[in-house]
Amino acid sequence: MRTVLGLLAVLVVALLVAEATMQPTAGERAQLLVVFGLSAIAAAILGAVMRRSTRRSLRSSVLGTALAAVVVAGTTVALSAGSMFLSGHDLRLVLVALALGVGLAIVLATGLSDALVDDLRSVTRTAWRVGQGRRDETTGVDRPDEVGQLAAAIDTMVDRLAETEAEQERVATARRDFLVSVGHDLRAPLTSLRAAVEALRDGVVDDPSDYLRTMAHEVELLGSLVDDLFLLARIESGGLDLARERIDLAELGHEAVEAVTPLARNDGISVHLDADRAVFVDGSARELRRVLRNLLTNAIRHSPDGGVVTVEVANGATASVVVRDEGPGFDADLLERAFEPFRRGDPARGREGGAGLGLAIVKGLVEAHGGSVAATVGPGGRVRVDLPLA
Repeated sequence: MRTVLGLLAVLVVALLVAEATMQPTAGERAQLLVVFGLSAIAAAILGAVMRRSTRRSLRSSVLGTALAAVVVAGTTVALSAGSMFLSGHDLRLVLVALALGVGLAIVLATGLSDALVDDLRSVTRTAWRVGQGRRDETTGVDRPDEVGQLAAAIDTMVDRLAETEAEQERVATARRDFLVSVGHDLRAPLTSLRAAVEALRDGVVDDPSDYLRTMAHEVELLGSLVDDLFLLARIESGGLDLARERIDLAELGHEAVEAVTPLARNDGISVHLDADRAVFVDGSARELRRVLRNLLTNAIRHSPDGGVVTVEVANGATASVVVRDEGPGFDADLLERAFEPFRRGDPARGREGGAGLGLAIVKGLVEAHGGSVAATVGPGGRVRVDLPLA
């Protein structure tokens, strides 16, 4: 239907141009209408035939289109020349010129179609190989037309597909590590509890109170691990609800230092706070207190006996908290993954075990406040937290 409407539009325009430029008589006007009408009908018939016969090959489509265009133009010129009563010599000259035009059009269309077909074959070959699992294929096609846009879209698709598969593999690996680590961290306290229960049940315990204290400690460890897992799940699902208020980070730092001092004192470690003035942020006091406690606990676990842990709270372009210890620090190979849950190279897995969730929770809580957290390579552990100022 679109082709028919286009042919009718061209026919009307041609008649109007002829009317304006030639000012034909009534007889000439009828003659032009017949010639142009027959040409339009011939074009419609030829277009329908070509549409059915050239679908199997792009080259045949291009050649057929070029040939059909020349044939239609030649027919129109021949009929017009005949209607103008040209001499036989002149008419033959017109036909020879048309034949030359047909030959030139075929040669030109063949050259253009070869390049187009080669590029499309390259696109097809790339799509096929990608479908077979290859992710290092590119089309190698660089042209500004629609074929070039198709090739660029396929190359972009392949790159994103490779990135997606790499991310899926990373997630699958992290999931396996997560399950292994959860099983490992649950197995130890459960084994201890099972042994204590069996000993109490068999009546082979001289002092049950010691076993009860051990069981209470293991239950506390299990409860802490479960709480951390639930908190991490809320963070990663976006379900963490922060009750924001104006908070002094320096004051929270002072509270965190006081809370971890007994733990540090057991190993002869001293904890110092460096905060000259108040540093205000908008956030949840409970969650930011958890951030500071986790950072300090991790630093204490990795400090040598008799070491020093320092906390610096500063007010600059952002509200910053820097926690340093004198331990071995972060390994360069695991630095980027140190904040992932249950990462074996995570500094949280140091003295006294730990479930490996400390820094993962820190990262989630800090980012929920619109901040960022980063660590630097050792020697000496150093973690910096930046939060927007109030």
